[in-house]
Amino acid sequence: MAARGSERLTEILEELVVELPARLRGSRARLSESAVGALRALVDELDLVTRDELDELELRVAQLEHRLRLLEELPPSAGH
Repeated sequence: MAARGSERLTEILEELVVELPARLRGSRARLSESAVGALRALVDELDLVTRDELDELELRVAQLEHRLRLLEELPPSAGH
């Protein structure tokens, strides 16, 4: 199973390496739908997080830190 995943990863990367330079030359050029789909599949297969997911988690951590600071600043009698 790992070998098959490795072979698929190699195929995806080869496709991207071949296609990417040509696509990047034009200002309006974009990766083909198949390359985008392959990249998304690779991200899923490798269990990577997206930028949106990371941004959401960073926001949640910042909110929790803020709430914790507010709780730490409460006088002892106000906490209960």
